[in-house]
Amino acid sequence: MDKTSSTGSWTSRLHVSSTVCRRLSARGLARSACALLLSCCAMLFVAMPLQAQSVTLQDGQLLRGQFEQKRYLNGLNNPVRSSGVFTLVAGRGLIWTTKKPFATTTIMTEAGLVQDVKGKETLRLAASKLPIMSKLYSMFGAALTGNWDAMQSAFALTRRQSGNAWTIHLESLRADDPNLPIKAINARGQKLLDEVEVVKTNDDRDVLTFSSQKLERGAPTPEEEELLTRAQR
Repeated sequence: MDKTSSTGSWTSRLHVSSTVCRRLSARGLARSACALLLSCCAMLFVAMPLQAQSVTLQDGQLLRGQFEQKRYLNGLNNPVRSSGVFTLVAGRGLIWTTKKPFATTTIMTEAGLVQDVKGKETLRLAASKLPIMSKLYSMFGAALTGNWDAMQSAFALTRRQSGNAWTIHLESLRADDPNLPIKAINARGQKLLDEVEVVKTNDDRDVLTFSSQKLERGAPTPEEEELLTRAQR
């Protein structure tokens, strides 16, 4: 084999390898985004009697806070940790800013998902290409307006109250659904969510702990507005 042929072969392999890596990265981000979407929408559950209507995020309101995430993956002895801040804007979307171990910003809207690294857009995934995200966004969007029919079509919901504290357990009705690879969700909190665990069908799980949460009325900051507007294009 001549050098030109050999070089071409290696170039082709590198191209294929790079393409596969990008696809795997996109799939991994999509799975992460769905877990975050589940977790952050759950933050709007409040401590109320079991049969009461949940409080919903109203137009003109924002929910801000800090998070710490521990990801437990099969084959790893220790969890993968990350932390940062989030902003959930009523009717617009979620801005999830990871500060440690690496600085990234993920914006989720009805249009899909966008990721920024150091102010530069590195990934854009349309909701039409992410059936799971589209389904979850629609499902939790309905729940946030008080319509639980869509949620209960996919999960069996159990809620318990003890004083000011509450727990919620969501068990998947179809664990084999490829568009909803979530086995169970366990959440606990008081006025807002304190912690949520998302268990996937392969038994990997994400545990997110929330702190310094504030429900505010007002407009997003100029930077947040720019991120949301760009993500909704």
